[in-house]
Amino acid sequence: MEFSSRARQKHLRLAGDRRELYPHSLQFYLEPPTESISLVEFESFAIDRLKLLKVVENLGVSYVRSTDSYKTKLENELRKLKFPYRALAEDDYEARRKDHISHFILRLAYCQSEDLRRWFLQQEMDLFRYRFSQLTDGLMQKFLEHVNLSFEAVSEDLKTELANELCASTPGLSLPKVKEQMFYKVGLADAVDLFRTRRVFVKDGFAYVPFKEIDAIVLNNYRTKLSKALALTARSLPSIQSDERLQPLLNHLSHSYIGPDYSVQKNTGKISLEQIDSLSVKSFPLCMRQLHKALRDSHHLRHGGRMQYGLFLKGIGLTLEQALEFWKKEFIRGKVDADKFDKGYAYSIRHSYGKEGKRTDYTPYSCMKIIMSNPPSQGDYHGCPFRHSDPELLKQKLQSYKIPPSGITQILELVKGMHYQLACQKYFELTHEVDDIGFSLNHPNQYFTESQRLLSGGREPKKELSTSGNSQQKNNNQESVNLNSTPTSSDTTADTELEGLEAYFTED
Repeated sequence: MEFSSRARQKHLRLAGDRRELYPHSLQFYLEPPTESISLVEFESFAIDRLKLLKVVENLGVSYVRSTDSYKTKLENELRKLKFPYRALAEDDYEARRKDHISHFILRLAYCQSEDLRRWFLQQEMDLFRYRFSQLTDGLMQKFLEHVNLSFEAVSEDLKTELANELCASTPGLSLPKVKEQMFYKVGLADAVDLFRTRRVFVKDGFAYVPFKEIDAIVLNNYRTKLSKALALTARSLPSIQSDERLQPLLNHLSHSYIGPDYSVQKNTGKISLEQIDSLSVKSFPLCMRQLHKALRDSHHLRHGGRMQYGLFLKGIGLTLEQALEFWKKEFIRGKVDADKFDKGYAYSIRHSYGKEGKRTDYTPYSCMKIIMSNPPSQGDYHGCPFRHSDPELLKQKLQSYKIPPSGITQILELVKGMHYQLACQKYFELTHEVDDIGFSLNHPNQYFTESQRLLSGGREPKKELSTSGNSQQKNNNQESVNLNSTPTSSDTTADTELEGLEAYFTED
């Protein structure tokens, strides 16, 4: 009995410590985690949060953020990935811990360039906006006190005195509602967004903000803090990159692909060379359609294009023998004779199929790999057309493919907002004449698979592809990593695999 009593006391003490560590389900992520975790958990947390932010991005474009559909889908994703999805009382410690740690891991990965910082900031802001909106009034007030944003409440007497001004200056509030609503005196610097859009009454350097608008103040504060933190983290990266345990996990997280493994060929030999021309029009994503056309026009591709397109063709089912025949026929129509092809290019193709060199079976490029690495230069045709093409040239290309003007406008708007994968999804919808593909597009080979499924009538577009991930665990994954240090960026195998392959593709 004495032992069980002590154990119970210890349990209660630990529970108290946990509540003290994460008193709220929501936070500004001001303090980095200091505990030690295994590299398995480190990678798992990072991938789950990346999946979550990808969903946030996709939903933000597909739905109005305040609608029930948006909220329901996002809550389902939070539940599925075991992140805090509501302001639960005390029983979601593990979810809060995961939320805290995973944020800081991705902050390290996405602080390395302006584009990455902008993307991460936008998705984290949208996620925070949703979660803040789910708080009850009481929990919202507690959270504001927790992050030192407790503003002075306007007294009933002053509110009665200013009732007409508050009613006239605050959209959506009638005089009776003004009397029911709690107002706060907020410094003008904190309420600049509300002031700019004329949604608050201003007097003597203070904005009189209704409780229902306080989220704009909180979001602006959070944006400022997170933006500064990303810049500071970027400056500290060089000192972290020497950690050999973390580097493989962090170096490519900002490029990482989290969907099915397309290095496993499920359709090997089912596609004939004669079908490729028609398939390129019907079922290739724009990046691969562009490469195929360039190859047919000039009978040659430089090494970046050969790598990107060759591995894609391998992924859709071309056997090694078919690949050798395909590339040889096309190259000898250009300036490459058969002998030169057999001595140089044929080796690199066999190498990509794991038949030469290290015998590594290379993986087709994901969208993030294509978007984030090896941008095309003059004379190249690889890369992502939505990311790397001039908008006017992209518009002309889409017009030549008979995309309707309204669709082109939608695609260019997504490109302008740097939603390149969503622009490709819109291209899929327009070329396949469907209203909503219902899945998140992350890979050119996924585009091909879904296109073939839809065109064959075998299945309606799926609501969500399995994102169980195909990240491979490293030998050192059981080691611990101390999160008190500040690490860098993550996928794991793709780039190291391709280092050897690139050497064989450098000949133009």
